[in-house]
Amino acid sequence: MIRRNITQELLEALADSPVLFLRGARQVGKSTLVKDLLADTFEAKYVTLDNATALALAGGDPTAFITGQPRPLIIDEVQRVPELLLAIKEAVDADRKAGQFLLTGSANLLTLPLVSDSLAGRMEIQTLWPLSQAEIHERKTDFVQALFDKDFAQQGAAEEYDLPALLIAGGYPEAMARKTHKRRSAWFDSYLTTIVERDIRDIARVQETATMLRLVRLLATRTSSQLNQSEVSRTLQVPNATLGRYMDLLEKVFLIHFLPAWAPNLGKRLVKSPKLYMVDCGLAAYLMGADADRLANTPELAGQLLETFVVNEILKHLTWSNVSATPYHFRTHAGLEVDLILEKPSGEIACVEIKHSAQVAPKHFRGLKALKEDIGDKFQSGVVLYGGTEVVPFGEDMFAVPISALWG
Repeated sequence: MIRRNITQELLEALADSPVLFLRGARQVGKSTLVKDLLADTFEAKYVTLDNATALALAGGDPTAFITGQPRPLIIDEVQRVPELLLAIKEAVDADRKAGQFLLTGSANLLTLPLVSDSLAGRMEIQTLWPLSQAEIHERKTDFVQALFDKDFAQQGAAEEYDLPALLIAGGYPEAMARKTHKRRSAWFDSYLTTIVERDIRDIARVQETATMLRLVRLLATRTSSQLNQSEVSRTLQVPNATLGRYMDLLEKVFLIHFLPAWAPNLGKRLVKSPKLYMVDCGLAAYLMGADADRLANTPELAGQLLETFVVNEILKHLTWSNVSATPYHFRTHAGLEVDLILEKPSGEIACVEIKHSAQVAPKHFRGLKALKEDIGDKFQSGVVLYGGTEVVPFGEDMFAVPISALWG
């Protein structure tokens, strides 16, 4: 079993918070992780609401269900009975002891109106992503800290890797275990059907499942780009308001996510739209019908999936990094852009550009250098992640760094 790098953060949260909510997409390993914690460190009763009996009891009388359970308690797939959150609030208000409840959910409970503020100040939230390359290689690489420290000493002479294979495999443990592209595609197909026909119906009672599936496939072709919602609305022939609700649901069940625009006071005309990303590049590749051969022969498509891969990998690192930072993208109407900006609470930033090529040229640093000139001392480092094997300095605070630094 692959050890998850977020494990220590979960244990620390359980040590001082009454409730911990571990959220993330279905099949990323939440149940396996909490059961592992249960066995090794966190001795608790485990209840899953995927069990019909437990679901009926919890839904019938949430307060009685919580009152009758021992502490600590793990409740898996808690989004199936969101009313439990109110009962948990009552229990925690009566006893503020840390580590009472460990909840998991494959829908973002914080966006559900019934429970939006029921556990405010009582619950810590952590996100479990699909497997990172660092976890697959059994390393706890902290690339975010390396960015701010400008310390890439360990990232030279990278081991060889098959980039197209990484992009189409993604990070869902069960999909990665499939031996062939055909078997992995069958898993992705069943996975999407389950989410749309079960999870989305659980939280929104949406009946237009065929339209939702068409939307997911269309959004996959837009991954790592700024979304033109009106264009998608016209393509699907779905009213804009309905489309917005559908995309909100897809975000709630962790199929897509958005990277907000960074807007410092630079006196420039900025593009303020967020960028859309699929949560897993393997799922995106499946939805696009892209296999390793197609990626090898279609650089534009490979670049699109590579950006999705890299952004998601860095967001995974943020869940366990020693550095707290908020991710953004940056683009001006004049064409100046930076793929990823990480901003500390202090205002210091580190920036990443993503290139599919095996060589890096000074032109690839144009956006990073312009941003450095504009913001001055707040700029800590600018990195171009590329397909090469060596760390190469490109001036003060500028580096070309191998993609494999994400797990090196």
